[in-house]
Amino acid sequence: MAHIVILGAGLGGMPMAYEMKALARAEDTVTVISDSAKFHFVPSNPWVAVDWRKRGDIEVEIEPALGKKGIKAIIQAAKRVHPADNQIELADGSMVSYDYLVIATGPKLAFDEVEGLGPHGGHTQSICHVAHAETAKQAWDGFVQNPGPIVVGAVQGASCFGPAYEFAMIMDTDLRKRKIRDQVPMTYVTPEPYIGHLGLGGVGDSKGMLEAAMRQRHIKWICNAKTTKIEDGQMFVTEHNDQGEPIKEHVLPFKHSMMLPAFKGVDAVYGIEGLTNPRGFVTVDEHQRNKTFQNVFSVGVCIAIPPVETTPIPCGTPKTGYMIESMVTATAHNIRELMDGKSPTHKATWNTVCLADFGDTGACFVALPQIPPRNVSWFAEGKWVHLAKVAFEKYFMRKMQKGSSEPIYEKLIMDFIGITKLKAKAGADKPKP
Repeated sequence: MAHIVILGAGLGGMPMAYEMKALARAEDTVTVISDSAKFHFVPSNPWVAVDWRKRGDIEVEIEPALGKKGIKAIIQAAKRVHPADNQIELADGSMVSYDYLVIATGPKLAFDEVEGLGPHGGHTQSICHVAHAETAKQAWDGFVQNPGPIVVGAVQGASCFGPAYEFAMIMDTDLRKRKIRDQVPMTYVTPEPYIGHLGLGGVGDSKGMLEAAMRQRHIKWICNAKTTKIEDGQMFVTEHNDQGEPIKEHVLPFKHSMMLPAFKGVDAVYGIEGLTNPRGFVTVDEHQRNKTFQNVFSVGVCIAIPPVETTPIPCGTPKTGYMIESMVTATAHNIRELMDGKSPTHKATWNTVCLADFGDTGACFVALPQIPPRNVSWFAEGKWVHLAKVAFEKYFMRKMQKGSSEPIYEKLIMDFIGITKLKAKAGADKPKP
């Protein structure tokens, strides 16, 4: 009999619980520890921030959903993981023991690394959490009554750039629908070396496509940008050249701003020797297993992945939904193999499929694998992407409510947009030995 504990109940933790329960033996116990009583679908946060979705539309009560599958839920924050003792210390001082641990906490949002950043005591909004998106929506309600300049983007060290592009386009769409877009100068600020880099070194002609989309929407941009500080209504940005040398200082006025922060590891694991890197991300091998504590696995945004390439201003590597799903599936199978006395054999595919919503249209990026060189590097755009993302949201929420353990990226997205055929073709085009 084994006790498998999953720390976190987000896009990695909830699917991990369902897949692990489906693969576990009858006598095994699966427990999820979450600091929140509700799961929320993070990719829909930009819609919440402009009131296209309500918070309740994208949330699921964790305990009842898990309970349907016989999975125990502990709704309490974890204070500290003690991997040498196979225990997790909770906020109330109690301990939870485990045989296998899967860390799926997501990141800590490093608002403190830029003066004035963030919704808590800062001057910018965030869409990283549904609570932040609700706060951003309240600010948006006031902004559209008295519009002015917008600054949107990401600060140095950020890794998930897709939502920043999405939110810029979604705001543009909402303002056009209100017929006040002409009153809102918009500037996109990013540490990426060029528009469409995405922390991935670009995907296909993402540079040309996204630049064209920004021009069409009259959104100016500053790349190789380091945000030095933010004051009420003013953002201070240093633009650099390709050698990383400062070339221009910008003082950007704004009435509304959303800037994505850099990520780091959560306090419960930060600084544990042998478990995390200096930023607090969990280090894992090809089987999602920590090399020091071999009964500890990790999936999702909280794992350590090196940047795809060196950039003048630091950019992290995103962990997208398809990649997270493949980590989850590999981890569940590897834990079962260990319980059966075997060595782990499953590896995550680390492919990227991104549906980026632009409000009334969208763009789809596919990178197989995520880190170059790639077998497939493909992108497309059109209204169908917006519709596909809406459909995916509904499908994923239903999966969380019903407790399905079926991976859905291959089933829904890969088949829907024909990427399965692209993968097959890439394999067929390989030279024969």
